Amino acid sequence: MITHIVFFKLGEPSPDKVAETRNLLLSMSGKIPGIRHFEVGVDVIRSERSYDLALLTRFDSLAELKAYQEHPFHAGEVVPHMKSVCSSIIVVDYET
Repeated sequence: MITHIVFFKLGEPSPDKVAETRNLLLSMSGKIPGIRHFEVGVDVIRSERSYDLALLTRFDSLAELKAYQEHPFHAGEVVPHMKSVCSSIIVVDYET
């Protein structure tokens, strides 16, 4: 199993922008095959070192993670949006 975690720090973390971005991330659920588990969370602490959103996905294999990353909806809509609204993005992928 491969776990893929992404943390997003928005350039403008207004409640509307956080909600819009969360909804876009959530819209991937059911559209991209191979996702075994899917979560999106909004930071509740809001400390200076906090990131605004987290995405946690799990896949059966690295091949399925790669297919997710290359999927047209992810690569063509989600990634460009995230790059346009985020000041920092951190990713960790690990095998369990």
